[in-house]
Amino acid sequence: MDRVTVIGGGLAGSEAAWQGAQRGLDVVLYEMRPHKMTPAHQTGYLAELVCSNSLGSNLLDRALGLLKEELRRLGSLVVSCADETALPAGGALAVGREAFAKLVSERLEAHPRIRVVRQEAREMPDARPLVIATGPLTSDALTEAIGHLTGEQYLHFYDAMAPIVALHSITMDKVFRGSRYGRGDGDYINCPLDESQYGRFVDELLRAETFPLREFEEDQRFFEACLPVEVIARRGRDALAFGPLRPVGLRDPRTEERPFAVVQLRQDDLAGTLYNMVGFQTNLRWGDQQRVFRLIPGLERAEFVRYGQMHRNTFINSSTLLEPTLQFRGEEGVFFAGQITGSEGYAAAVAGGFLAGTNAARTVSGEPPVVFPETTMIGALFRYVTCATPHEFQPMRPNFGLVPPLDSRMRGQRRRYHAYAERALEDLEAFMAGADLAVSRTGA
Repeated sequence: MDRVTVIGGGLAGSEAAWQGAQRGLDVVLYEMRPHKMTPAHQTGYLAELVCSNSLGSNLLDRALGLLKEELRRLGSLVVSCADETALPAGGALAVGREAFAKLVSERLEAHPRIRVVRQEAREMPDARPLVIATGPLTSDALTEAIGHLTGEQYLHFYDAMAPIVALHSITMDKVFRGSRYGRGDGDYINCPLDESQYGRFVDELLRAETFPLREFEEDQRFFEACLPVEVIARRGRDALAFGPLRPVGLRDPRTEERPFAVVQLRQDDLAGTLYNMVGFQTNLRWGDQQRVFRLIPGLERAEFVRYGQMHRNTFINSSTLLEPTLQFRGEEGVFFAGQITGSEGYAAAVAGGFLAGTNAARTVSGEPPVVFPETTMIGALFRYVTCATPHEFQPMRPNFGLVPPLDSRMRGQRRRYHAYAERALEDLEAFMAGADLAVSRTGA
């Protein structure tokens, strides 16, 4: 039977299922929610975002912007839905969290070749090809089954979600709207802190209590790009001011001066009634979150509709286990996709889903699986993920450090990054034509 089986209805699994179906195959997509929830999810929607509501920069001189443009040209379902549910966010692609997940769910469930099965996959299905896209919150039973398949001990790191506050509870006369360097149209709410306010905030943050990581025992490895604010604060008194609270590119229009530090709030829903605290992942106890975060100017009476919390992210050592096609080296009919591979971030998860779903479909039709040029961001990312030094392997997010250098030396980072992007898109178009990768971008 010409069928692809996908386990996991997150970003990667949703994209993998769509690509398989768009290439003429029947797809069975397993998702355990809402019958069994994870510590981080709140709905049964496919492709629910559990941390930030931003898929990162849309600018071509940014790695995430380039990756999403590549995915647009390849016919990504998830990026298309993100574009349709986008919110104002300066140069970033932020989405209405619920509207986005609902739209992805509707598109997948309406596809005549996709059957969504709402049950937990506790064992490894016999069906091949199989795409395992269960993400960083893989259930215990399936984690054990994957362990039996790979024979590898799993690695893990800890991830944390930022709080969300209600717009009506923000004291607007203490904050100002604006995006860094004037990009966007006042898309962020900025809470400015002077040096004394910042000092008091850091002092109280360091005194606050965190939830114990009971089930995770002693290993507390955090991924650097998603550190809890309290962990950053322990690195030095000014660490936050040079991290998520950095005021670069922002000026308070009331004073025309740059604040000492600033907390940015980004719109989280289409109605514009909810805002998340950008970069404020945390594992503080909820009472301490309320007490400490209300020290931030403008948030003195903040209503927290969701507190930050920590959860475990699990990933495999892909440099040992996977081919650049995302095929498992022990069995070519098995593919892995998403953050479980060690690719970090939403856009990277979508890219992995695209690659695994496309290659799973190609194996059924007798076509060779594809590996994208290393000059493209999608090619460079998965070349790293599957070819890194095994004992040093850690999750990696898209970045221009992964792509090969230009033929000629170019001064200026932005000019160089623009040149990377131009080369990537030119090479991608040529590769798509040669590999016959074009599919319908909009429907079945």
